[in-house]
Amino acid sequence: MSKAVSVPDLKRMKQRGELIVAVTAYDYSTAVLLDQVNVDLILVGDSLATVMLGHPNTLPVNMEEMLHHTRAVARGVQRAMVVADLPFMSYYTVEAALENAGRFLKEARAAAVKLEGGKPPQLAAVTALVAQGIPVVAHLGFTPQSIHALGGYYVQGKSLESAKQLQAEAELLAKAGACALVLELVPPTLAAAISSDLEIPTIGIGAGPYCDGQIQVFHDLVGLGADYVPKHAARYAELRREICQAVERYAADVRARRFPEAEVMT
Repeated sequence: MSKAVSVPDLKRMKQRGELIVAVTAYDYSTAVLLDQVNVDLILVGDSLATVMLGHPNTLPVNMEEMLHHTRAVARGVQRAMVVADLPFMSYYTVEAALENAGRFLKEARAAAVKLEGGKPPQLAAVTALVAQGIPVVAHLGFTPQSIHALGGYYVQGKSLESAKQLQAEAELLAKAGACALVLELVPPTLAAAISSDLEIPTIGIGAGPYCDGQIQVFHDLVGLGADYVPKHAARYAELRREICQAVERYAADVRARRFPEAEVMT
């Protein structure tokens, strides 16, 4: 069995120029598969809300749902680092952040938590969590929990002013103790600049090729999701189509009495 990926390993990977491979997972079976092919980081994302639970955005998913799915993922993993998203309004105070993040490590066997934003409230939460030995992955750029404030799924940091703001927040999050930074929907040149400036690794999604790693939603990656595919996603398989075809063949065989085959029960 390979050694489990740790927080120091992520930093060493950046130092050695080894790119971090990260994928989301929400269940035991998927986690087993991802771990077998040596994915470095598995995120139990609050995208659970849209991908698995049918919500229009990530806001409705709650702590108990996130804990339930994180437990399932952790049971399937031996090597990958399991990171769990802190859901919307679960870290609105330092006290709430400590209580909820602690549950992910204590009850669900996550190795780290992820939270969105780099304003003073989030910085205070990161500082407090790290002081208690809870690793934190930060998240800047397009932050899905701020979908209503942002007005939609738009690239962030396109203007000089907003780019400088994101760079400043990235530096502050690193100083607060974040062990990695997800950059979502930011211009590649900005992602490259932030990645170059920081000692902690950056993990991009829709942020170009110059981050220290990349993350994709599993269902987008293998074609299990809806017909809409985000521009930043690449499909490496079309499992939705293959599954539908398989079930259609099964249904046809049942209706034609081809399945199951006649056999003598002894």
